[in-house]
Amino acid sequence: MSPSPNRRADARRSRAAVLDAAVRVLDAEPDAGLAAIAAAAGLTRQTVYAHFPSREHLLLAVVDRLTEETVEAMDAADPDTGPAADALLRLLDAGARTSRRHHPVLLRRIGELPAGPRDDAERHAPIADRIGRVVVRGRETGEFDDRLPVGWLVAAAIALAHTAYGEQDAGRLTESGARDALRVAVLRLLGAAGDPDGRPSRPR
Repeated sequence: MSPSPNRRADARRSRAAVLDAAVRVLDAEPDAGLAAIAAAAGLTRQTVYAHFPSREHLLLAVVDRLTEETVEAMDAADPDTGPAADALLRLLDAGARTSRRHHPVLLRRIGELPAGPRDDAERHAPIADRIGRVVVRGRETGEFDDRLPVGWLVAAAIALAHTAYGEQDAGRLTESGARDALRVAVLRLLGAAGDPDGRPSRPR
């Protein structure tokens, strides 16, 4: 027999409570165990283990939760309006601001999780799709060069964002310096030019 609707709803609520608690606890103490997360969620360890049989399983679910946060922030950045270059920079900035709300050690722990290239690509597909749509729009309007594959440009833009804000975290760039470096690098990557005020213009 399948679980009743009430039991399924209770299971969804308890799973959501565990994930909410995991993000809070792991942001404060990235190496916290499942017992601490269970206590923060107001649930027993057995309940947590019923949803996540190991800390690794829980961390993978946290990755999905953080991805959802990033996607929501990107959608709120209104990527379908204005020049494509401006929209792309808004997307990258929204993604960076979302990730920077979380403890860098937690993000590093997540990055160390064993995952094949296909799993990692599927997990981050919603983010890549949004960036890719803006890149395609910019190519169609002539703002961006169209000689390089869209997927490669998306991956390179994301890597540039990680690099820029990584330099900020390391103290080698200020917040404004990281944002300016990212703007210049991304516009050059896409074959777009910017005027002295930072407004993108069509490539020549």
